[in-house]
Amino acid sequence: MSTRVANDDNSVTEYVTATIGEQLFGLPIARVQDVFMPERLTRVPLASQEIAGLLNLRGRIVTAIDMRARLGLPKSEAGGPPMAIGVDLRGESYGLLIDSVGEVMKLADAERESNPANLDPRLARMTAGIHRLDGRLLVILDVDRVLDMLPEATAA
Repeated sequence: MSTRVANDDNSVTEYVTATIGEQLFGLPIARVQDVFMPERLTRVPLASQEIAGLLNLRGRIVTAIDMRARLGLPKSEAGGPPMAIGVDLRGESYGLLIDSVGEVMKLADAERESNPANLDPRLARMTAGIHRLDGRLLVILDVDRVLDMLPEATAA
């Protein structure tokens, strides 16, 4: 049984939607710096599988995080180039590699629910709730939790 997250009834949050595997995710637009197609990833020796590599994005060094590996999903069989959503945490730039970018959605905060009890524990640690859409769940990613669980990334 899910419960609504207590919020001001009139507040609305905009989310950039992304697909990873078959799941729809949302990132608060206030945390998104860029949406881009990564080019020329440089692997980092001895880095975990979650670190896809480093890339240069308009003069900034960006650590690319493989969200499929982060979520425990198999590599994509589609073979197409991944997309990336650029985010910052404590002055460091990261690119979250995803399968595809969707639309920007404005959703009422009062409609956001806490994580369902049956949500995969790996996913639940990185999320800030869900929104029920027409037949789908939009899982809200908590950028701080996604990146704070990567101690190797701060050392790179």
